[in-house]
Amino acid sequence: MKLEIEVISNEIIKPSSPTPDHLHHYQLSFLDQISPPVYNPLLLFYPTDGDAKINNIEKSNQLKQSLSETLKLYYPLAGRIRDNLFVECNDEGVPFFQAEVRCRLSQVVENPVPSELNKLIPFALDDAEELPLGIQYNIFECGGTVIGLGISHKIGDALSLFTFVKTWAATAREEADLIISPEFVSATLFPPINISGFRPATGITKEGVVTKRFVFCSSSIETLREKYSESGSLENQRPPSRVEALSVFMWRRFMAATKVESRPERIYSMIHAVNLRSRMEPPLPEYSFGNYYRVAFTIPSIGTGGENYSLVNQVRDSIGKLDKQYVKKLQKGNEHLDFIKEQAASFLKGEMVSLNFTSLCRFPLYEADFGWAKPIWVGSPSLTFKNLVVFMDTASGDGIEALVHLNEEDMVKFQEDEELLRHTVPTIC
Repeated sequence: MKLEIEVISNEIIKPSSPTPDHLHHYQLSFLDQISPPVYNPLLLFYPTDGDAKINNIEKSNQLKQSLSETLKLYYPLAGRIRDNLFVECNDEGVPFFQAEVRCRLSQVVENPVPSELNKLIPFALDDAEELPLGIQYNIFECGGTVIGLGISHKIGDALSLFTFVKTWAATAREEADLIISPEFVSATLFPPINISGFRPATGITKEGVVTKRFVFCSSSIETLREKYSESGSLENQRPPSRVEALSVFMWRRFMAATKVESRPERIYSMIHAVNLRSRMEPPLPEYSFGNYYRVAFTIPSIGTGGENYSLVNQVRDSIGKLDKQYVKKLQKGNEHLDFIKEQAASFLKGEMVSLNFTSLCRFPLYEADFGWAKPIWVGSPSLTFKNLVVFMDTASGDGIEALVHLNEEDMVKFQEDEELLRHTVPTIC
């Protein structure tokens, strides 16, 4: 369904106390510099309770007040990004929009349309030039609400966003013992370098990309895990994880739908985003703020025999290569920059076709309680990349939602794939 939304107010929320002078210059790290200039979005859906009109005025005020307190700790988010080099932590503040949505919350939760959900977040996702963060508080006719956030990928990854939300929610609940100060050490660990000749925006696209949501219940996921365990290549090893099994399954359906045999000159790869915090020496805490992720490349053998089951092993091996030694090389920067320049050149020439996977599963998405309830659903709008699959836990925690971004031609075939449809359900499970 099409969402009708009217923004009724727009305020700037500033930190509750000024940022000290010695913290006014926040250096971006090498990994921040090469991250794409897009917003990482998040949508938190909350049901109505009691006298909605009064409550939503109180909730809005509570959100603004607690945001102001939280920005004391997350001071770069209230600054402005300059020249892909640093954040001027000048306390200019965070835009906070309030909007009215002309439908009931349940109508969206029961049948979410990813491209329509973009109306619930404050910015166009590919407009992350200067503002690190924006928030939109959406009030539905029934009194239900959605908090829509966008954090610039130039300053932080998905885990940075979730850590910020967790702190903001604990501040709103006035649970001081659960508030953990973030660590801003990324530029020390990954010093910035001259990245001239590399365009961080490579791959960003809005034209012709269609986003569809596919829901896998726990029973389907277990069936796929068993299927990919039945190979001799996984004997005496742990069975595939939920995300490993779904990655391989989605890859196989993508390959079947796009009929790659007719394009033998192309290289087809799977790409998985990997959190580096636990792979460093010593490991970094979760509340380390910044971009601490890289991607693992897997170039699968294309065929129709039993070797496809070994894909789980191939994915594991490629992710396993992002180890402590890899991170040490990455900290030098230049060698890795040369590698990603080559990848970008292949992408632009059309020589490489990748299916990209990002998993937000097992992150504390459903813990964002601002004092009135935990969210009944956590979603994402349509993103600005094609050939991208985003995995998120369902509200029950047992199933997984896959948000799939493909060009129109590929999506027409992909969404009609019989094996895909056998394993998915049309709504939330």
